[in-house]
Amino acid sequence: MVRTRDLARELAGHGLIPRGGFNFADGEDAPPGPSGAPAQAVLLVGQAGAAPWLHFLKWREAQPPGLENPLDTWSREVIGAVAGRFGARAVFPSERPYLPFQQWAMRAEKLRPSPLGILMHPEYGLWHAYRGALLFDHELDLPDPGAPAHLCDACAEKPCLASCPVDAHSAAGFDHAGCLEYVRSAKGRACASRGCLDRNACPHGAAYRYPAEMQAFHMRAFTGN
Repeated sequence: MVRTRDLARELAGHGLIPRGGFNFADGEDAPPGPSGAPAQAVLLVGQAGAAPWLHFLKWREAQPPGLENPLDTWSREVIGAVAGRFGARAVFPSERPYLPFQQWAMRAEKLRPSPLGILMHPEYGLWHAYRGALLFDHELDLPDPGAPAHLCDACAEKPCLASCPVDAHSAAGFDHAGCLEYVRSAKGRACASRGCLDRNACPHGAAYRYPAEMQAFHMRAFTGN
């Protein structure tokens, strides 16, 4: 039986943490586990704040220049190695066919989306991510996280919907094309260098806010620059 504290110790060496999980119900359409049969359990793996950033940068120094999707590659390498040591199958949000990571995360940690679409965490705010998941051929003994307070419910002013110069986030959804055009323009240099203004306007989880360098990295990935 996998002991989650041992798995957590392995992940901590890379700045990663277990992000909750659950056992699939009988008859549920679960993806294949390591044996090829439908998995019995899933454990999400991710980050709180910028904890993996320095680990990633150190790894990247040893990689060839121009490596495409370096953060995804690092995640596959690190989480894949942990999966091998614990008899699991590693899967990732960027892989096709896409797996329902957002739904898994809401089920595992009982989080709800913010107005920006990012799941709101009661401690980390919007400054967290899911980098992969581990599928097992057996059930896991996982605690029930309970239902955390959804911080957006008590936020009347919604600064996350009032800070973007082009109103990219609204009740109608995310204006991907408008955001991309602005961030790529000369006017969008602040967004490109310091990250999404709407996301940064959220007051929750400030202690976990990504540093500017990390936010700029993600913006470059978003714009393709």
